[in-house]
Amino acid sequence: MTGVLLAIAYSALLLYAMRRIPFFAQVPGLPYGWVAGLFVLRIGAGTLLAVVYTHIYPERAMADVFKYFDDSAHMFKALPEAPMDYLRMLFGIGNDTPYFHERYYDAMNNWVRHYESNLYNDAHTIIRFNAFVRLFSFGEFHVHTVASAFLSLTGSVGIHRAFVRALPGMERLLVAAVFLVPSVVFWASGVIKESLLFFGIGMLVYQLHRGSSGRVGPWGVALLLFNMVMLFFLKFYVLMSLLPAIVLLVWARGAERPALWAKALIVYGSMVVAGLNLHHILPGWDVLGILTMKQRDFVGLALKMDSGSFVMPELLLPEVWLFAKQAPYALFSTLAGPLVHVGGGGLGLISAVENAAILFFLGLCVVHHRPWRTVDPALLLSLLLYVALLALVIGWTTPVMGAVVRYRTPLLPFLLIAGLLILDHTRLMARWPWLRRIIAP
Repeated sequence: MTGVLLAIAYSALLLYAMRRIPFFAQVPGLPYGWVAGLFVLRIGAGTLLAVVYTHIYPERAMADVFKYFDDSAHMFKALPEAPMDYLRMLFGIGNDTPYFHERYYDAMNNWVRHYESNLYNDAHTIIRFNAFVRLFSFGEFHVHTVASAFLSLTGSVGIHRAFVRALPGMERLLVAAVFLVPSVVFWASGVIKESLLFFGIGMLVYQLHRGSSGRVGPWGVALLLFNMVMLFFLKFYVLMSLLPAIVLLVWARGAERPALWAKALIVYGSMVVAGLNLHHILPGWDVLGILTMKQRDFVGLALKMDSGSFVMPELLLPEVWLFAKQAPYALFSTLAGPLVHVGGGGLGLISAVENAAILFFLGLCVVHHRPWRTVDPALLLSLLLYVALLALVIGWTTPVMGAVVRYRTPLLPFLLIAGLLILDHTRLMARWPWLRRIIAP
């Protein structure tokens, strides 16, 4: 009960603060009352996620929502005993020594991987986040849910603010695309990496949008760099999927020549060449080898856990032609797999219905598209290439549809925004007049 009361108090405090912060209170096409309601919705979704994990994983050490929270207690205990140890672990300064392992990390279940790779262990980031929140949560889990929901909402507001000017007359549809996709609400609201991921993506996109208008000062640049570093240490592959799309958009906005398709070919061709040769510069960073290892680790874990939504893929080898051959299946698996391979239980059914609704909506956008000359081609192509690259990485490495539903959440709002960019909502309302009450601001 203490935790619930404390969470309610912090929620009220954040709602009070948001009411007075222009970033939340003065969002075009998004009244503050809606922002407050969406915050409460995310707190509820984060709480529901914890309840679901409690029933799916009776062994607490196996539940993503709880295991990093529990590990953070071992880091936080250093604060009263050895404050400098706590700060060094929190900021990653000289903390990878036998002393820290013996005193703190060996007691954790997730600080050290059961297998080693050259990629940063992103569990460290979420453990550190929980260790920081413990400064004011007093160890009450529900407060961590409130903090996660707030960060996730902040990122979503950033995404909304970045695109609202590009979609006049479709503000309500944009709210639905950014804030109301069920899987995004569910997975990006709890004490897991996705809540931090949405904060990082949203604020990165928002600061880039402000930069395009020349409104980014020193603090904006600092926040931009912070979010890039956070994404690097949280979900490296998401950042690497996003960066070439950003480069393409900035280049397209800044120069008329060469043609857009040539710019895209140069940017993504350079990225592929650099990725395939990265191990010559950084020994051990064999991109195809890392993706192959990730797929095999996931297959082994799914077989061990007897996952109900496991779909056996064709096993990859670190060879370019095999990845190219599997690319169509990878895209299909990420974008339509949850509809075709419906997992067991209610979550699988909900995911299938959501997937069908998304595909239906995108079909409507194509059928009722605006004149192509009025579409922003650079923005549309950048969004689609980000979605495609992230979908490929997920499809190549993730054979469990339940995990696909979770991992693809960072691409869904942008996929739907791409649909809105080509949608002629006036044609849609002309065909179904009753939609005017929903769409018209």
